[in-house]
Amino acid sequence: MRATVLGSFPGTDMRATLRWVLGELPDLAPVPELPARGPGAQMIGRATPLLEGLACDLQPGGWRLTDASGVDHRRARSLLRQDLDDLEELAQGWSGTLKVSVAGPLTLAAQLERPRGDKALADHGARAEIAASLAEGVGNLLADLRRRLPDVTWMVQLDEPMLPAVMAGAVPTASGFSRHRAVHAPEVAAAMDALAISVGDAPVVVHCCASGLDLALLGRTRIAGVSLPSSLLGSRDLDALGPWLEDGRQLLLGVHPTWPVDTPRSVDDVAGTALGVLRPLDLDPELVRGAVTLTPDCGLAGWTHQPAVTCIRTLVRASGLVAEHLGR
Repeated sequence: MRATVLGSFPGTDMRATLRWVLGELPDLAPVPELPARGPGAQMIGRATPLLEGLACDLQPGGWRLTDASGVDHRRARSLLRQDLDDLEELAQGWSGTLKVSVAGPLTLAAQLERPRGDKALADHGARAEIAASLAEGVGNLLADLRRRLPDVTWMVQLDEPMLPAVMAGAVPTASGFSRHRAVHAPEVAAAMDALAISVGDAPVVVHCCASGLDLALLGRTRIAGVSLPSSLLGSRDLDALGPWLEDGRQLLLGVHPTWPVDTPRSVDDVAGTALGVLRPLDLDPELVRGAVTLTPDCGLAGWTHQPAVTCIRTLVRASGLVAEHLGR
């Protein structure tokens, strides 16, 4: 059983963060995200350089699709290129799995504004264009990463915190007096499949830190895994996890709370949380050990360095303890 973290870290020093992440997580490490560096390093801004053929600009209300790239979009592209150069240099000789995170197509559509206002979510054509553009861009990113680091195995994490709200028709319009229409399952499945196809054999994991993710829908797509916080799992989710794992898919299980910040839990506490979810599934321990990875509930960007290191080490030790207890 492995342990990892979801991607976002404190601080602004990418090279220093890369060094300690690769050292602490030799089997499955995230490519760090450092949102404290500014809008181009945050979830939506970091995805904009990957939108092939689409230009963006940062407005007071957030990122907007435009005819030509604004200065903030160009800065985001430059920052991503520098991060990839640092990764290529510092991960030479590293041979584990690296997980690269990107905002998912539905969350992007719910956050990006159209040129004339309101969210792209309101327009079926805009949603389709964003999904296709992102799939192409992430596919190109993976091709570049494989060229730079041929010994590394790759995983893609799609951050989709807004997916349940998008599918439930719960995203507010610009006025706040109405809600955008729900996006239906076939369109969501098509967007997920397009992205999974674009990255070849790299597994794609959907991370959602909101309740209500439709596992049955994702089970009909090429998505290889989900990343969910245990604190938000309801009885319906728990019932779906057994078939999900038996189908050969992965589960990144959030078992270490990230709020309040800088509050590492004990190894026994974290292991107990994991066992409380996994034991009732009554699955083959070997299957569970191979398919489940322990993570924090969400990112660690709000933490400070030393507590974040302690959190990671706690998860690594807890993963060994959970694997041991499942075999008894």
